[in-house]
Amino acid sequence: MRKLIWICLIVLSLSAEGSAAQELSALARVLPGSNRIVDRGGEVELTITMSQGVPYRVFTLDAPRRLVLDFNELDWSGLNSETFEFSSRIGEVRTGLFREGWSRMVVDMNEPLRVDTVVLDTSDPTAAVLRARLLPTSSSEFAQSSGLPAELQKSEPVAVEIPAPKQRQTGESPLVVVLDPGHGGIDPGAESDGVSEAELMLTFALVLEEALVRTGNFKVVLTRTDDSFVPLETRVSIARKAGADVFLSLHADALIEGRATGATIYTLAEEASDAASQKLAERHDRGDLLAGVDLSGQGDVVATVLMDLARTETAPRSEMLAESLVEGLSKVTRMHKRPRLYASFSVLKSPDIPSALIELGFLSSPKDFKQISDAEWREAAAGGIKDALLEWRKADAAAAIGLRQ
Repeated sequence: MRKLIWICLIVLSLSAEGSAAQELSALARVLPGSNRIVDRGGEVELTITMSQGVPYRVFTLDAPRRLVLDFNELDWSGLNSETFEFSSRIGEVRTGLFREGWSRMVVDMNEPLRVDTVVLDTSDPTAAVLRARLLPTSSSEFAQSSGLPAELQKSEPVAVEIPAPKQRQTGESPLVVVLDPGHGGIDPGAESDGVSEAELMLTFALVLEEALVRTGNFKVVLTRTDDSFVPLETRVSIARKAGADVFLSLHADALIEGRATGATIYTLAEEASDAASQKLAERHDRGDLLAGVDLSGQGDVVATVLMDLARTETAPRSEMLAESLVEGLSKVTRMHKRPRLYASFSVLKSPDIPSALIELGFLSSPKDFKQISDAEWREAAAGGIKDALLEWRKADAAAAIGLRQ
């Protein structure tokens, strides 16, 4: 059986459950200076000190191994990760918004550790302290005891209503563009000089949105408008619900090995252009995996065939979109030595929406990081993408009209 440690603090009367609960979540915050992860050899102890007790849940997930702590809701801004002891058994720690009403901490485990005890001490009226004790266990026992709690499994939809495919745009109406600022919340993406990819991409997306809307030729929808975690599949669903004509995912990754600089445009392909592109696609999907989103679901054979048929029309449109983006961006910024690449990015897999992923640069490159952090550069890059979309819109509409004649 799966073992789940679930403790829920009942601090509100049932009659005040609605608005009072919202006030409670707004008040809960991590208090600085008293948060630790300590590896004592025989055990690992995690301590979180917050302004007051809130409902929470603690569980483990396998492949990869990690400890997950959800709080309803907890502001993580007071957390100082420098007090965490990153031993051979404890790896990276990520915190942030996970989904509406819930904040999440994910602790990577390099070795299997089971949750032995979790205690929330609320005896001090000025603070609440959560202590979790982890003990070594075997890989098989860890796998057996790990898994999503039942309430999270039930919250996942078992069936999705697929809307009718949108008719191809012919230039008569504003182009519906869905901008997808990569990462967010519990998944900050790459980081440089204390600034996250998630933060930079949201800033750029807002600049690009303004540049597009200002022309009067575009309707823009963002997959996120704050530092929230949005699963990859949900990002695609947002685009479909919006009736998107175009889907653009915005990123600025970092390379651990080797050097790279300049903007790159990716489109979908089962086989990546090179090993670096393959690793990049895996890292993008890994954000969902580490956050606890199940990526194992497989569509049935009929659905797969239908999607493949839809892609036979969409793929050439995505290619033309990518070429336009390369041309537009190359006029305002430097491009990667190979500006057109391919990989199996999950976020690009909508079968009937022309989609591209834009790597605006690499945060591992000081030059790129400086550019992306500069407001004038962002305006220029947004202008390049705007011009590219205007050109693509005309060419794509002409092709659609030609097919109907």
